Amino acid sequence: MCNDYEQHVTHAQYTRAIEALELAAGDNSALIRADDIRIGDMGPVLRAGGNGVELVLMRFGFPPPRPKAGPIFNFKSDGRHFADSRRCVVVLSGFFEFTGSKYPKTKHRFGLKDSPIMGIAGLWSQDEDGALSFTMLTTEPGPDIAPIHNRQVCVLRPEHWAAWLFLTQPEEELLRPLPAGSLVVDVVREGRD
Repeated sequence: MCNDYEQHVTHAQYTRAIEALELAAGDNSALIRADDIRIGDMGPVLRAGGNGVELVLMRFGFPPPRPKAGPIFNFKSDGRHFADSRRCVVVLSGFFEFTGSKYPKTKHRFGLKDSPIMGIAGLWSQDEDGALSFTMLTTEPGPDIAPIHNRQVCVLRPEHWAAWLFLTQPEEELLRPLPAGSLVVDVVREGRD
């Protein structure tokens, strides 16, 4: 599952995406650049705020649900409804999946074919101390991902971000794989098999 992604979206690209949705761009200082954002790292996340949206830094992965458990960084969306959940969009330029049985594994990068910016549908939480965290929603793999992995994150094109945040479209239309050819797949690093 997706446990690593990159954030190379520029402030101008983000602002254009938000303005195209006719939402106020607000402060975009949380749009940090990173080659790899892994579980436990901070990443920029878009959520509903006030009368619009806000971009905030959150930790990747919900806190462990019990002692000796790991953080929850991916959450199955299949058959679930999220109307009463804290929905968010993880803002990024690409995500990674890994194949192989020996380290280092082969690292595959997925990006939108026609856009330098994408989102992943997610959920966010806030703990007793006020710390914010997020998890990414997953679904069955689409044709671009199925040859590499048996699940995939729920990729959102920028024009669907507001629909997810405010649920103005049915969830099943948003939380599904993109059509074949929507994602560009590159091998970033060859692994050892």
